[in-house]
Amino acid sequence: MKQIRTLLVACALVLGASGFVNAQSKVAHIASQELVEAMPAFKAAKAEIEKLNKTYDAEIRNMVLELQNTMKKYQAEAPNKTEEENTKRAQEVQATEKSIGDYRQNALKDLQKKEMELLKPIYESARVAIQKVARAQGFQYVLDSTTGTGVIMADGKDLMADVKKELGI
Repeated sequence: MKQIRTLLVACALVLGASGFVNAQSKVAHIASQELVEAMPAFKAAKAEIEKLNKTYDAEIRNMVLELQNTMKKYQAEAPNKTEEENTKRAQEVQATEKSIGDYRQNALKDLQKKEMELLKPIYESARVAIQKVARAQGFQYVLDSTTGTGVIMADGKDLMADVKKELGI
């Protein structure tokens, strides 16, 4: 009876170890951020976002410059105006400052929305290509080896070249 139990334990250990070795061979890795940044669509999207950002920045700079000019004018004319007019002008300046702040916030929201709109299909395309290549090569798991993602060592199969080939990069 003891021999059977010992035999069963030995078999379980052998099967468990072979399963562990098998599982290890089914893991690959890829630096997904590096892959995405190499895609032409990503570069085009980033250029479009940067262009939109520059447009918003220019508009905000113009609004601030116009406000500064108005404030200088009001300050120069303040001694010749009534207290009521100066109060009204101060309120106008505050309203303009608020509208510039609101515009800046809306611009940031619009930029974030545009970035998500442009980048989401690019990340999805990369994910689909990674899955296709990994499945074709028999991998069950693909780890993201991008710096800072928690993968400390990635000596296994790197899918970068195969996925770039799949994407035509």
